[in-house]
Amino acid sequence: MKPFLTAEWRNLILLTYAVEPEFLLPYLPNKVELDLYKEKAFVSFVAFDFLKTKVRGIPVPFHINFPEINLRFYVKYKETDGTYRRGVVFIREFVPKYCIALVANKIYNEPYLFTSMTSQTKIKEEQKTIQHQIKYGGLEHSFQFIVDTKAYFPDENSTEHFFKEHEWGFGTNHKGQLMHYKVEHPFWKIYPIQERFDLKVDFGVLYGEQWSFLNGQIPYNIMVAEGSPIKVFPGVVL
Repeated sequence: MKPFLTAEWRNLILLTYAVEPEFLLPYLPNKVELDLYKEKAFVSFVAFDFLKTKVRGIPVPFHINFPEINLRFYVKYKETDGTYRRGVVFIREFVPKYCIALVANKIYNEPYLFTSMTSQTKIKEEQKTIQHQIKYGGLEHSFQFIVDTKAYFPDENSTEHFFKEHEWGFGTNHKGQLMHYKVEHPFWKIYPIQERFDLKVDFGVLYGEQWSFLNGQIPYNIMVAEGSPIKVFPGVVL
C-alpha cells in the first residue's frame, strides 16, 4: 500500500499529563481500550513542524510547510491472536491551512480545526530555541522551549520512548465505524532541555472548558523530539 501523505515532522514538543481514566471514556472509540502506563492514563499536548508535505507524492502549493498543535491520548486495539496494536486518538488538531483541515475531516473524520498559527526555530551554537504561537478563542497562546542540539536515543523501556513511539492512529469514520491508519517513521532521538519552558496556553479555550484543569498543572513528562521523515497510510476500517 502506498502512503497517502509523506512529510517531515520536526522539533516535536510533547507535554504529557496524567488524567483520570474515566475522563477519557467519552472520547474513546468503540473496540479500543485505554493504553495505561504505570496504571495511569495520559494525554499529550503536542506541537511540531510539518515540512516537505506531499499528498500522494505531489506537493500542494502553499501547503508544504506549516505547524500543527494537537491533544492526544493513548489507546490499544486487541487483535484476534491476543496481541495489541498500540496507538493514539486525537481530541483536537490545529493547523493554519484551511485545505489541510478540510481534507482531514472529510477523509479521516479527524477533529482538525483551521486557525492562525506560527512557529519559529533558531539555532545558536549548541542551543536550539523552538517557539509556537496560536490564535484561538479570542486569545493568543504561546510557548517556548530551549534545548541542547545534541540529541540522543532514550532507552526503549523509558517513559520517553513510550510516549513518542506510537505508529497507529485510531478514530471513527463518518459512518461511526472504527478506523485506523499507520504512521511510519524510525525511532526518534530527543533533545536535552536546557531551561525551564515558557507555556502560556489556556487548555479550556483550546479544547473546551472541561480541559481547563490542565492549566497550571505540572506535566508528568516533558520531551522535545528531533523528528524525521514520516509516511501516513490510508485509513482502514476495523
